[in-house]
Amino acid sequence: MTQTQPVEAIPQPRHAPTDPPQSAAGQPYEYRRRPLVEPDWTRFPGWRHVTRQQWESAQWQRVNCVKNIKQLRAVLGDLVDESFYTDLAADQADLATMSMLVPPQMLNTMVPFEPMSTEALLADPVRRYMIPVASDRRTDWPSHPYASRDSLHEHDMWVAEGLTHRYPTKVLAELLSTCPQYCGHCTRMDLVGNSTPTVDKLKLTLKPVDRYDAHINYLKAHPGVRDVVVSGGDVANVPWRNLESYLMRLLEIETIRDIRLATKALMGLPQHWLQADVVEGLERVARTAARRGVNLAIHTHVNHAQSLTPLVARAAQTALEVGVRDVRNQGVLMRGVNASASDLLDLCFALQGEAGILPYYFYMCDMIPNAEHWRVPVWHAQQLQHDIMGYLPGYATPRIVCDVPFVGKRWVHMLTDYDRERGISYWTKNYRTSIESADLEALDKRFAYYDPIDTLPDSGQAWWARQEADILA
Repeated sequence: MTQTQPVEAIPQPRHAPTDPPQSAAGQPYEYRRRPLVEPDWTRFPGWRHVTRQQWESAQWQRVNCVKNIKQLRAVLGDLVDESFYTDLAADQADLATMSMLVPPQMLNTMVPFEPMSTEALLADPVRRYMIPVASDRRTDWPSHPYASRDSLHEHDMWVAEGLTHRYPTKVLAELLSTCPQYCGHCTRMDLVGNSTPTVDKLKLTLKPVDRYDAHINYLKAHPGVRDVVVSGGDVANVPWRNLESYLMRLLEIETIRDIRLATKALMGLPQHWLQADVVEGLERVARTAARRGVNLAIHTHVNHAQSLTPLVARAAQTALEVGVRDVRNQGVLMRGVNASASDLLDLCFALQGEAGILPYYFYMCDMIPNAEHWRVPVWHAQQLQHDIMGYLPGYATPRIVCDVPFVGKRWVHMLTDYDRERGISYWTKNYRTSIESADLEALDKRFAYYDPIDTLPDSGQAWWARQEADILA
């Protein structure tokens, strides 16, 4: 049976609380409207003379992305101590699964409204997942014994290069393997971005035109697929002419009824989605989709309220104005970033109320290598779902989901059984993936998901210590 446990048992981020002190009779969370503000980028020595025109240029943002420690020093100057750069270098050399790539827009939302210092930067929630350092990671259990590079087996379910057919009526189309920004917790860390000393990345081998042709041909031959998530990487890195052509080809397939564009760049590089050619092209696609009765939506990825600024809101509003049906947010639940009810509610109110972005999902962080310091146990996610209910409008109350390998997204209360001592939850499903078409027992199986071992009681941690050698053998 599922048990409950106080959320406070999980370490919380060290940034300053955003809610006022509560009286004995007060609510657990008190809503206060907080209008969005664009932080002053000239507070950084390296951007002291950057003009607003430069800042709002997508080209300037891309050219000035921070890709290494030298470039980070050039921006921050002497605002942080040498110890931070040493910590960062150690992570990049031995632990990082993603290379560094941070647009100025994202870096500017780190420590946005207080003096920059080493301590403030280390505690910052956006920094904690965009620029991880070695001291963030766990040394006892840096990776779960069952962690894997492709934890959701998306590559195993490719029916064409980059096309994952996991659900009966839905596919994931990975058009490319790059993004405008790289997140430390990326679930596609085996494919996306540059190789790191820790991870030698897989590569897409087909020319883009051949890859896209293969996608379209598969979808034409499989009328049971009605929903396409167009992703990567990030669609903001696909030249607009190529992306528009791909989307128009999808819209010519009568059985396709939903198209979702996955782009963290709506938040990380909103300047891209405000370029005239992109806006005009998106309007052409949106009008065609509306004429053909296809739902066109943008899914972005915001994990903390700090990341929302007026530029992000303008990009979202522009997409809606040109005919995109919905702009939705799919965040990832992470310790040290947003794993408290107040953080999630602050974010959701900012998304829904200030930026016009619908809170949709919060995923539990996937079981990739070196991610245990981010992941939360299932019981913690269940408690958070409980604690955020009743504050937001129902349509804007996000579901917290666990993406269970071979099962897919499940609300965190949908587990079949839960061994809290060993942190093993069991889940069932109601469909076969594309690689289980001949498995008559697939719908009768129970599939396991694993909590971070450091969150278990001593007896559970001792059990895993005994198992680890056999698992890794």
